Amino acid sequence: MWPSKHSWGWNAVDVGPKRDLVGDLAAAVRKADLKFGTYYSLLEFFNPLFLSDQAAGYKTQDFIKNKMDPEIKELVTNYKPDIVWADGSWVADDTYFDSTNFLAWLYNDSPVKDTVVVNDRWGKDTPGKHGGFYNMADRTNPKKLMEHKFENAMSMDRGSWGFRRNAELWNYLTTWDLIVELVQTVSCGGNILINIGPTADGVINLLFIERLTQFGDWLKVNGEAIYGSKPWTHQNDTITPDGKDVYSTTFHWPQNSQLKLGAVDSQMVSKIEMLGAPGELKFTMLDKGIQVQFPNLPPDTRLQYAWTLKITIK
Repeated sequence: MWPSKHSWGWNAVDVGPKRDLVGDLAAAVRKADLKFGTYYSLLEFFNPLFLSDQAAGYKTQDFIKNKMDPEIKELVTNYKPDIVWADGSWVADDTYFDSTNFLAWLYNDSPVKDTVVVNDRWGKDTPGKHGGFYNMADRTNPKKLMEHKFENAMSMDRGSWGFRRNAELWNYLTTWDLIVELVQTVSCGGNILINIGPTADGVINLLFIERLTQFGDWLKVNGEAIYGSKPWTHQNDTITPDGKDVYSTTFHWPQNSQLKLGAVDSQMVSKIEMLGAPGELKFTMLDKGIQVQFPNLPPDTRLQYAWTLKITIK
């Protein structure tokens, strides 16, 4: 994907598009004032050096020393990513990939040593144990509060990370599914990474565009419960860093438009609002928690899929 000296004759400049795709993408991402990350597969399925190491039971490291290690260092040195996202480590322990030495270089001598963040896929023995954030397995949604930062790496296609021409509608997550994954992940202390597979010529399927547009519309209304928030003491709830506002998201409109919140002490509540709806909501005290009266929404409301209550603390 870049003109690597360690993949001469077989990179995106020498063959195919004849462009430095990593460089072009890095420039576009940074122009939008976003963080730039690189994905790197530690293994290379059909590389003769890797196949030789594999045949030796990973007791040799010809592929690591002559290809992987110099190439990933070249990637970091040339493009200075904010995130180094490793993958393909399930075949061998971290000792085969020499991950400790690479990470020591990354955090001590690389040009991004003071800013870079990495995940946990540096050997089949490292997921969930070592990393700035944990990915663990693909599509990990713990649905409980986590002590260590994690990332839910998932795909809009339920069964593939690439584009499938023969996929059917039910193979794709709905907009509601995506929002549920987002809220559950963020409220438990995680980041969500949503994959979509482009076609062979780089086109984004219209269904993906529709899903992401609807997803973005929901975030325009409810984004303050997601961006810059942190987990509260219960799943599906977030709180502002200053602790003044708690956000509670429900994925189903409650029966009789009345929602019970058992974890909220009525004595701590100053007011309750629904993001995107005007005015304050009425609430009553229960033996345990409170009951919130949802508003009457017009037929053309933008509020759909999931509804977020903003609870201001006294």
